[in-house]
Amino acid sequence: MGLKRISILIFILALLVGCSNKAESINTTDIKKLVRDYTVGNLEAASASITSSELIITHENKEVVTYDLPEDEFFVSIAPFISETHPCDIHSLTGCQGELVEEEFNVHIEDSEGNVILDEKKITEANGFIDLWLPRDGKFNVIITQDDRETTSEISTFDGDNTCITTMQLG
Repeated sequence: MGLKRISILIFILALLVGCSNKAESINTTDIKKLVRDYTVGNLEAASASITSSELIITHENKEVVTYDLPEDEFFVSIAPFISETHPCDIHSLTGCQGELVEEEFNVHIEDSEGNVILDEKKITEANGFIDLWLPRDGKFNVIITQDDRETTSEISTFDGDNTCITTMQLG
């Protein structure tokens, strides 16, 4: 192979590697499935985290791929707890671990005008978190109950807000 061909191949490879780090757009259904698959362990990566605007996947080979989140929905993961928690702002789908694993809770969420956004039973995943997709750019009152224990919190879904809520202690 000539030097010119090798140079062209190296240039193309450099372009491909450079492009792989840019945010990729996929539809809302696919991004939600991707998030779910990393949460439950159907897909593996060195790390997978989710900010207010992007899903960031770091593969074992150190390749980083980002995906834009839906423009109208905000991902938040809540780990209700009784005695053990950890500080967290940006949720790690592959690293965060909550105290209460695979337990059932009643989750009630209202927007700032009192409209019910969610009122149903949810079961924490193996990581102890309840994953939710809420409307973007809002403030919400969250009430989580289990038996005679309850916790409430106000959360918001604006750009830059936390996607990991580990401050909701059941009392």
